[in-house]
Amino acid sequence: MAEEGKTFGGPAVSARQVNVLVIGSGGREHALCWRLRQSAICGHLYCAPGNAGVAHEAGVQPVPSDLLNVSDHDAVILFCARSRIGLVVIGPEAPLVAGLGDALRAAGVLVFGPNANAAQLEGSKVYMKDLCARHGIPTAGYATFTDAAAAEAHIRAVGAPVVVKADGLAAGKGVVVARTVQEAVDAVHSMMTQRAFGDAGAKLVVEDFLTGEEASFFVLVGTDGECVPLAACQDHKAVGDGDTGPNTGGMGAYCPAPVVTPEHVQVVMDTCVKPTVAAMAAEGTPFSGVLFAGLMIDGPDVKLLEYNVRFGDPECQALMVRMTGDLVALLLGCASGRTLEAAAQHLHWGGDASCCVVMAAKGYPGVFAKGEPIGGLRQATATGAVVFHAGTTHDYKTDTILSNGGRVLCVTGVGASVKEAAAAAYKGVDAINWPGGFCRRDIGWRAIAREEAGQ
Repeated sequence: MAEEGKTFGGPAVSARQVNVLVIGSGGREHALCWRLRQSAICGHLYCAPGNAGVAHEAGVQPVPSDLLNVSDHDAVILFCARSRIGLVVIGPEAPLVAGLGDALRAAGVLVFGPNANAAQLEGSKVYMKDLCARHGIPTAGYATFTDAAAAEAHIRAVGAPVVVKADGLAAGKGVVVARTVQEAVDAVHSMMTQRAFGDAGAKLVVEDFLTGEEASFFVLVGTDGECVPLAACQDHKAVGDGDTGPNTGGMGAYCPAPVVTPEHVQVVMDTCVKPTVAAMAAEGTPFSGVLFAGLMIDGPDVKLLEYNVRFGDPECQALMVRMTGDLVALLLGCASGRTLEAAAQHLHWGGDASCCVVMAAKGYPGVFAKGEPIGGLRQATATGAVVFHAGTTHDYKTDTILSNGGRVLCVTGVGASVKEAAAAAYKGVDAINWPGGFCRRDIGWRAIAREEAGQ
């Protein structure tokens, strides 16, 4: 619960300004706070629970877990009332699937993010695939299973490569692109028999393997179903250089993604996004917030891999450093039922490219250490890079930033090209002193290859 009698801040400093609460503790939420704070109409800005980077961000007040448990919906409602919150921005998918948005809306609080029923678009791979099948939205062929033996038999019948997905939320790690039948069978038993992802693996989706290049595309959806496309990014899920090793929550991203052309955008909007939004409204689960479409691009062809119902991480970091304009006004317009076309006047994109490099703890996505000191953060910022914190804490006794997660820092650079943006990000990375950390050294390689080839 919120601390009894504790009121953070107070009323917004003018009638035009809006107090904002961001829910989450990762690099995505740090990036959102960084951009929201630059809004002309942003009043008091809070982040629950935040992290060490958020705590050091000028004008942002973290609300740690001992003062506000964000899984306690009544406590969040009480905090919003006492702090006169005019907009709640829910960063991660788990609180959305758990219905935090529903509880806040019922209490009269404006929320950026979908309700629990609509959040099943990410919360259940089976729900998403079935919706697409019902409405003719182009995606990979699939079968669903609740029995490991049946899933194994299907895989042996169809062969490899094949994609195995846990139905529920698995922190971005519940997808295995299996190149062999045995790898796919092992994934099935890991998820269903050994419960590597808990209840998230009680159901599985086994998908046809699609060829091409993956990209992430983001669209704002208003409460009236109006859609405003943002931008395309490309992230790097594999832990190692050259896209080797197991999948992670994301080891880096860049924006824009040149593989996604204006023609692709039109196709995605017409055949995927708009039909999905219309279908959800027709089925009684209207969607509002940000729709994150994972795409497979193969020449002129585009297919939908999956939907997420929040900004990507680390894609959000790459988006925010390019975005200009008033993000509070934009998200408020999205959440309030105002015409998004008017709110989108606040949205502008810089001409530069951006690149975000994730620094992770050695051993991630497996076993890793926490509590390791990290130095050189000021030096990294002095290079011009923006350092977003993802998994950090602050030891105030020694005034030291410590690692506190698998993905720990998101070092982001901008430049006239992806190559320049990547160089700026790695300049920041190289200024950081953290022997227990590592990063991929090839973030942006696809776009850089295109740039060098003059494409």
